[in-house]
Amino acid sequence: MNPNAIINQTIVFVKETLKDAEGGHDWFHIERVYKTAQTIGKTEQANMLVVSLAALLHDIADSKFNNGDETIGPKIARTFLEKQSIDKHSIDHVVGIIANISFKGGKEPSKIDSLE
Repeated sequence: MNPNAIINQTIVFVKETLKDAEGGHDWFHIERVYKTAQTIGKTEQANMLVVSLAALLHDIADSKFNNGDETIGPKIARTFLEKQSIDKHSIDHVVGIIANISFKGGKEPSKIDSLE
């Protein structure tokens, strides 16, 4: 599958999964993050597939709505990505970003060691 098809499949998956989400974590939030990530990623010459997928999937299961369990979102993202035609390295990269990025974590040193 080509990158555009993968991104389109991810958009469909995210919209369906978050169709009943509250306002701060709904599709419109994801879309804003995605568009911002696209702008920054292009400027920084990042791996745009990784940037796009991480932005689209970053709140797929927010821990605030899962009894504080921060592992659910990365697990859901990995399961979805493994069903796509994506290499293991890219899957690990996207899941690593999702697992290590959060609003509350902004006060801690970043555990992400990549441009993306």
